[in-house]
Amino acid sequence: MLRRTLLAGIAAGAAVAPRHNAAAQVPTTLSVMHCWPAHARFHQPIADAFTAANPGIKIAFRTAPPTYDDGHQQILREAVTNQLPDVFYSGYHLMPQLARALARRRQLVDLTPMLAAEGEAWRTENYAPRMLSLGAVDGRQVGMPFNASSPIVYLNADLVRRAGGRSDAFPMIWDEVIAIAARIKAGGGEINGMAYDVHAWPDDWLWQTLNFQQGATLTDPGDETKVVFGGAAGLAGLVLARRFVSEGGMAVQGFDQSRQSFVAGKTGIYINSPANLTGITESVGNTFQLRTAKFPIADAARGWLPTGGNAGMILTQDAARQKAAWDFLKFVSGAEGQKMAVLATGYLPTNIKALGEAYLAPFYREKPNYRTPVDQYDRSGVWYGYLGTNGVKIWRLQRDLITLVMRGEAAPDKALAEMVAETQKLLPTTA
Repeated sequence: MLRRTLLAGIAAGAAVAPRHNAAAQVPTTLSVMHCWPAHARFHQPIADAFTAANPGIKIAFRTAPPTYDDGHQQILREAVTNQLPDVFYSGYHLMPQLARALARRRQLVDLTPMLAAEGEAWRTENYAPRMLSLGAVDGRQVGMPFNASSPIVYLNADLVRRAGGRSDAFPMIWDEVIAIAARIKAGGGEINGMAYDVHAWPDDWLWQTLNFQQGATLTDPGDETKVVFGGAAGLAGLVLARRFVSEGGMAVQGFDQSRQSFVAGKTGIYINSPANLTGITESVGNTFQLRTAKFPIADAARGWLPTGGNAGMILTQDAARQKAAWDFLKFVSGAEGQKMAVLATGYLPTNIKALGEAYLAPFYREKPNYRTPVDQYDRSGVWYGYLGTNGVKIWRLQRDLITLVMRGEAAPDKALAEMVAETQKLLPTTA
């Protein structure tokens, strides 16, 4: 992709300061904001564990915005009034837009020197280059990856078996997946064959997945001001979304309703984030046998999956709070913080050491459903962010048209042409 330079206003702050013992400092309170209110179930315990080990630092969480997109817009507004939190967890797809906007206002801390100060050995023991790259913008580390995910397939193994499928060897070909879903639907009763809620998702993660699993891109890698998903891949993605409904027995409903239907045993195949695995597992209980499977890839050679999730960014310009915030980010993205996050959710750990015997290895052996996102990590790539500041608006326009297609109220080719035209209007004319 065309390299875009992060504007020179990025703050180095305490980046070159020596490592310190936060417990010895004057008590410091960090204002922290994450998105998704339900995620407090793991953010708060992780923060409690951090403050127990670092009594000189306190964590005060702000009210969580309902989605990544809402959080992004709130931060942009607070940047104008200079009321930013000290730490913000940004969705990966919006981080480039946010980093560049904040850098222009000198409201962003460059974490690159902080990483360097920890030493090469520490960095390589804890983070794979691909994982760290999720928090990088224009060659600078602006966020520490905290949550990471790629879509997985949740299976009602009982319904899949009755339909002649195998939950322990689920197909990686979409035609076969849809055929199983159709047989589940044909089994009678108020049963949905499948659910893939791209039409109701609060961001474009599932839509990007339909394109990227074909090895396609959304914009021209050489000129990101040009939309390119209007070709065969974009059309195939929309046609596939329609087939989920017309052939696979999917109900076009809200994603909360889809989840409720699945955990109640009323949907056979449910595609969603591993972030919900613990909650879904607890809700299903003994209602049916729950299995997970890897996401089907249309192009086995070139296809990939966008990595969902978020990274922690340091926004405070106060030197003491910058030091405390760095200690906090090291903990939450460290082995212990990641173990806690994975056990509470199902997310892919962002820390290498967290996969070891002292942390998650025994858990993955005991709970193979949780290993699925780890097993498809080799397919993980960037959750793309459009140039400019209209990413949220672009998705909401696209989503309305996708919904019409899935309901059978718009032809895929006509809707795709409008999606491309509207997206192009909202992109900057120069990189």
